[in-house]
Amino acid sequence: MPKMQIMTDIEAKPFTVAVFCGSKPGKNPEYMKAASDLAHVFHREGWNLVYGGGTTGIMGEVSRTLVSLSGPHSVHGVIPSPLSEKEQENLTATSAESKLYGVHTVVPDMHTRKRMMAQESNAFIALPGGYGTAEELFEIVTWNQLGIHDLPIILLNVDGFWDGIVGWVQKAVEDQFVVGDCGGIIKVANSVEEVPKLIREYKPATGRFNLTWGKE
Repeated sequence: MPKMQIMTDIEAKPFTVAVFCGSKPGKNPEYMKAASDLAHVFHREGWNLVYGGGTTGIMGEVSRTLVSLSGPHSVHGVIPSPLSEKEQENLTATSAESKLYGVHTVVPDMHTRKRMMAQESNAFIALPGGYGTAEELFEIVTWNQLGIHDLPIILLNVDGFWDGIVGWVQKAVEDQFVVGDCGGIIKVANSVEEVPKLIREYKPATGRFNLTWGKE
């Protein structure tokens, strides 16, 4: 796997954060509120959003809210073509002028989606979600541990949603499956307002693998 080239020509591009989150709202209204509140933080900080391109649930809330605040070019949805067909009604229902969910790129598969999102990002945040959200989170955590990138990864633990994962990481550290300070690759925010400080103060774990990627 080639070493990820993150945000070349960084001075010319806005700070961009990838958000992994569910395409459903979940039954706790705090999840959707956190998505809306996070979009307001993005607007305040001048950050752009890259996300999985969905228009429903938490995905739709964070993207739609940020577009309403910062305009369509503040949001980039990256969506695989099979999922794009499922979302087509919502995406085409918005005029070219309004683009309620931002600008979208359709890619052939999930691997391309994740790579493109990662290459565009300066940081990563996980909101509540299901299998896909957890898979995206842990792939980007693994890439950090392997030395492919050294960017901030924030778990937004809305109403304790991620408590089980936080406990699992602690157990993995205790049982020496995750070693050194690599248990700190993921930083936990218990409120939306903690996110900017955690991103600004993020320091890569010293125990990460010092590997060289992209020479093959």
